Amino acid sequence: MSVAAVIVIALVALLHAWFLVLEMFLWEKPSGRRAFGTTAEFAAQSKVLAANQGLYNGFLAAGLLWALWLGADGVAVARFFLGCVLVAGVYGGFTAARRILLFQAAPAALGLILLGF
Repeated sequence: MSVAAVIVIALVALLHAWFLVLEMFLWEKPSGRRAFGTTAEFAAQSKVLAANQGLYNGFLAAGLLWALWLGADGVAVARFFLGCVLVAGVYGGFTAARRILLFQAAPAALGLILLGF
């Protein structure tokens, strides 16, 4: 893995760890509601779903960190998890909010490009 690929993969992992924190622990807090543009009422009603989504983001972060830990042997693992992030980002970008394309799908695509698909 190139240094650039390692940096991008680490950033994608950190982003998804942050998404975990936002969705599992800050969902009902003002910072979480501001990040997702939700009301206090909506946040209270959807907190279990958000926590579940946060857990999945945590799995993506863990998989990417595992790939980095494996080093050169982790390229296939990195490709798999970046592919998962890319698919989720494209889906979210077209069904939830366009900004997801920028913050989730684009970094994953860049990581895949740097790994040479």
